[in-house]
Amino acid sequence: MMIQITSGKGPAECCRVVACVQSLMMKQAKQQGIKLEVLENKPGEQNGTLLSATMMAGGENLGAFIAEWAGTVQWIAQSPYRRFHKRKNWFVGVAAFDIKQMPQWNPKDVKLETCRSSGPGGQNVNKVETAVRGTHQPSGLQVMAMDSRSQLENKKLCLARLEAKVMVWQTEQLMQQQQHQWQQHNQLLRGNPVKTIKAELV
Repeated sequence: MMIQITSGKGPAECCRVVACVQSLMMKQAKQQGIKLEVLENKPGEQNGTLLSATMMAGGENLGAFIAEWAGTVQWIAQSPYRRFHKRKNWFVGVAAFDIKQMPQWNPKDVKLETCRSSGPGGQNVNKVETAVRGTHQPSGLQVMAMDSRSQLENKKLCLARLEAKVMVWQTEQLMQQQQHQWQQHNQLLRGNPVKTIKAELV
């Protein structure tokens, strides 16, 4: 299951809430035996803030965990960035997607090319084409692997990284739709948050 937290183009305070909600979810997941892995965090302008966070979740109690968080989360706190700002209610959206409903990863969609590796390692590094570039043709996404001196190892790394990148990209496509819907219904959803948290945004 893919989970994404979004600030919905909200101010820095909402971006701070994204980071705080992610931290709370990670802590709760660990307590409940749920595996929650961060795939991508998009940083906000302020230090310690996130525009969005994409995670992969797995475990037996996943249904209840997602039911608790999916929807709009309201965070009540004084702004840590604008000292005299009157607003104290900040909102973020949490959405979950079943990976099974997403287009399946197919290695046949990947075009692999070998090229000469660059960087430290002496003259031998540049003589042999051990680096591997993978292009996921449906999306145009590219990944380069040159960690190993073995071309086979680099191919494996390249495919694994590209699969993770494509998964994030697919989730972002779904999230853009979700975010658009979330912003359209923002006023309605704000009146009915799935979770309300009252704590300082530090």
